[in-house]
Amino acid sequence: MNQALSFLLQHGYWVVFAFVLAEQIGLPVPAAPVLLAMGALAGAGKLSFLTGVAIAVVASLLSDSVWYWLGKRRGYSVLNLLCRIALEPDSCVRRTEEVFDRFGARALLFAKFVPGLSTVAPPMAGLFGMPVLIFALADAAGSALWVTAFAGAGWIFRRELVEVAEFALSMGSWLSVVLAGLLALYVVFKIGERQRFLRKLRIARISPEELMQKLQAGEEVMIVDLRHPRDVESHGAKLPGALHMGPTELDARHQEIPRDRDIVLYCS
Repeated sequence: MNQALSFLLQHGYWVVFAFVLAEQIGLPVPAAPVLLAMGALAGAGKLSFLTGVAIAVVASLLSDSVWYWLGKRRGYSVLNLLCRIALEPDSCVRRTEEVFDRFGARALLFAKFVPGLSTVAPPMAGLFGMPVLIFALADAAGSALWVTAFAGAGWIFRRELVEVAEFALSMGSWLSVVLAGLLALYVVFKIGERQRFLRKLRIARISPEELMQKLQAGEEVMIVDLRHPRDVESHGAKLPGALHMGPTELDARHQEIPRDRDIVLYCS
C-alpha cells in the first residue's frame, strides 16, 4: 500500500486510468489496490476524489466498449476465447447468459463485483444486441458503483490501510511468498477440479462422427440440444430432429424426453 501511495503521488491520475483500463481489458493487473490508495489519498487531501472516480469510470467504459463492439461483431467466438482463459471455462458462457437473461441491462450494474463476470459481461451485452445508449448508461453506472465502492473504502479506512501497509512492510519478502503460495494452491485446486470434471465427462462422451454413424445406421437416438437460443442464432445451425431446451428447463420438461432409446445431450 505504501508503494501504491507513493506511486500515485508521483504520477497522479494517470496511474488510476492505466490500471483500471488494463484490468477491464482483461490483463492480470489488479486495479482495486490502486483505487483504495486513491481513496486514501483523497481522504488526506492529496487528490480530488471526484476527479479520480471520473477518470476511473472513463477508463472502465473505454475498455468495456471495446469488448462490447467485439461481442457485437464476433459473437460467441469472443466469449469462448475469454472463457478458455478462465479457470472455470466449462460454465463461463452459460452462467453469463443466465445472468443476462434474468437481469438484462441491470446485470452491468453489479457485473464488476462478480469474479469472472466483469470482463465477459460487455461482449455478452453486444452479443445480446443491447442498444449502445443503454449499454453506455448501464455500464457507466456499474463502473461508477464499483470505483466508488473501492475508493470510498480507501477514504473511510485510510488510517487502517496505513497500519496494514506498515505490517506488510514488516513482513518483508515473506508476505510475497505467502501470497504467491496461496494463489498457487488455489490455481492448482481449480485446475485439478476441472480435470476431474473432464475425466468424468469423457466417460460418456460421443463424438459427432459416432453420432452420425448411429443415425445413418437407423438407431433410435434422441438428441437434446441444450444450447442457449442466442448461441443457436449466432451459429445459424440447428440439429435436425433435436429437442431444444435450456439446462434450467430439464426438470420442468423432462417428460418430453423418451426413456426407450439412447439420449445424447448437446451443448456448446
